[in-house]
Amino acid sequence: MAKKIFFSLIFIVFLLIAQIVFAQQNAGEVAKKIEEYQRKLNDLAQQRDTLSAQIQYMTVQINLTALKIQETEEKIISTQKEIEILTSRIEGLDTALDHLSKLLLRKVVEGYKNRTVSFFAMLFDSQNANDFINKIKYLKTTQENNQKLLVQVQETKLNFEEQKSLREAKKAELNALEIQLNRQKNDLDNQKAAKQKLLNVTQSDEKIYQHLLEQARAEYAAIQGIISGAGSETKLREVKKGETIASIIPGASCNSSGGHLHFIVQENGSVTNPFNYLKSVDYRNCSGSGCGSSDGDSFNPTGGWDWPLNPAIELEQGYGSTWATRNTWVGRIYSSHNGLDINGSANSVLSVADGDLYRGSYSVGCALSYVKLVHKDSNIVTYYLHVYSL
Repeated sequence: MAKKIFFSLIFIVFLLIAQIVFAQQNAGEVAKKIEEYQRKLNDLAQQRDTLSAQIQYMTVQINLTALKIQETEEKIISTQKEIEILTSRIEGLDTALDHLSKLLLRKVVEGYKNRTVSFFAMLFDSQNANDFINKIKYLKTTQENNQKLLVQVQETKLNFEEQKSLREAKKAELNALEIQLNRQKNDLDNQKAAKQKLLNVTQSDEKIYQHLLEQARAEYAAIQGIISGAGSETKLREVKKGETIASIIPGASCNSSGGHLHFIVQENGSVTNPFNYLKSVDYRNCSGSGCGSSDGDSFNPTGGWDWPLNPAIELEQGYGSTWATRNTWVGRIYSSHNGLDINGSANSVLSVADGDLYRGSYSVGCALSYVKLVHKDSNIVTYYLHVYSL
C-alpha cells in the first residue's frame, strides 16, 4: 500500500514538473517582449512633445504593464505548482517516515527481547563452532542494519523538515507575487484612466495639449519663484487664526484651468507636508482617476490646524508624488507636488494661525496672485495661491 501511494506521488510530481518546464519556456518569451517594450518606452520618454507622441507613450506603457501582469500571473501559476510538488514530496516523505519509524520500532522491540542473550549463552546454546560464528555474524548484521535504519529515519526526517521549510518559503513568495499582481492591475487601471482623461481634456487637439503643458510649466515656475521669495509682495495687516484673508478666484485664472486653492506650508525655509499640520476633516477625494476612486492620493492629516477652507474639503491633488505626477502630463513638468490643491464648501480662505498677512503676485506670462501668512512666534510661513486678497 505504501509503495502504491509512493509511486502515485512520484507520477504527480513528474506531471507538475513538466508543466513548470513548459511555463518557464512561455515566461522566457514574455520576458523578451517586456524588454522590447521597455526599450521602446525609454526611447519614447524623451519624445513626448506632441499629443500624438504622448498618447503613443501611454499606449506602450499600458501594453508593457499588461505584459508584466501576464508575467506575474505565470509566476504565480509556476509557484503554485512548485508548492504542489513540495506538498507531494512531503506527503511521500511522511509516508516513508511513518513506515521506517514503525520498522525501527519493531527492530527496537526485537532487540529489547534479545537483550539478555549473553556471549556465553550463545556459546553454550550453539551446536558447534560454525553455529556459534553464524549467530555472532547474525547479531552483528542485525545491529548494523538497525544502525543504518536509524540513520535512514534521521535523514528522512531531516529531508521532511527541509521540504516543509521550502514550502513555507514558496508560500511567502506566492503571497508577495499576489500583492505585486494587485499593484500592477491598479497601475494598469490608472494608466488607462490617465490616457482617457488626456483624450477627454484635450479633445484630441494638439493646441489644447500644448496649452496644458505651457500652463503647467508657467505655474510651476511661478510657484518656485514665490516660495523662494521672489514674488512682488505688500504687507497688509496682522490677522488672527480663522480670519477670512482671501477668496478663491472662481473659474480659470492665471495658469489654472479651474478654481482651487494651492496651499503650501514652509518651515525654516523648507517646503513640508501640509498634512503634518492640518487636523482630520470631512473630505471628498478627487485626486485620482475620478472622484471617490480608490487610486486617489493619500489623505492623512495628523496635526491640529483648522483647514484654510470650510469643509467638506475636496482634494484635487495631494502632496509629494501624486496620481497626477505619475499618470498625467504634469509629470512632464514636476515629479513632486509641493502643496495641496483643494476646494471647500465656499470660496472664503481662512488664516490657519495668527500672523502678518502679505499680498503678492508672480508673473510668468501672467500674474499669479497669492497671499502669504508669516506665523506669529514661529518659523512657519503658509502660502495661499490662486486667490484674491481681502
